[in-house]
Amino acid sequence: MEEYVQPLSMGVEISVAYITLALLMAFVLSSVIAATYRSTYQGLSYSRAFVHTQILASVITAVLIMAIGSNIARGLGILGTLAIVRFRTPIRDPRDIIFLFASIAIGISCGAGVFKVAVVGALFFCLVALYLHHAPFGSKREFEGLLRFMLSRDSDADALLHQAFTDYCSSVSVVAVREAVQGDRMEYAYQVRLRDPSFRIDLVDAIRDMEEVSDVNLLMQRSTVEI
Repeated sequence: MEEYVQPLSMGVEISVAYITLALLMAFVLSSVIAATYRSTYQGLSYSRAFVHTQILASVITAVLIMAIGSNIARGLGILGTLAIVRFRTPIRDPRDIIFLFASIAIGISCGAGVFKVAVVGALFFCLVALYLHHAPFGSKREFEGLLRFMLSRDSDADALLHQAFTDYCSSVSVVAVREAVQGDRMEYAYQVRLRDPSFRIDLVDAIRDMEEVSDVNLLMQRSTVEI
């Protein structure tokens, strides 16, 4: 078994068993990375093809590393070949680039025969990605939604509004107050941060049930401000 896991070196002929093991390791570990990417994705345009690309890139990278070995001439030849091919597919999200780079790194490790580095590196990368997905680290969001409603000019619903904000919001800030309907009603706009995301319906219902309140709208900004 040890002959299968030795790093590549000059003059060492690669066995079929070693090639199979390296490709299987690249496939399995890149699949774990791709599954982590899929479970932590929060964008608006999910691409199944990109998930497949992560796995295929890791496998083909392992093949290239095994083909090159320690032969400088082969490395320069493959580098020149890749320089001819132009990859014009845009990757807009820097996070996608990192996941693709991680798959390539796993392919390099597997192709070079350093399987311990490949396994530990892949698992650690996935754990960090899951932690950053669920933890608030890096988030900077003062408000989560924009609340708008119409209220009669002479209404005394201030106490009820304050109670609703206290029950369902952790932070409230007035954005705008302007006259509407020829001055008979006032339009209010608040930036709010909910105590819990599930409170958005309760907040709207609580304000809508107040007398002389109409046109209640809550626009959540989570998916448009920071994804």
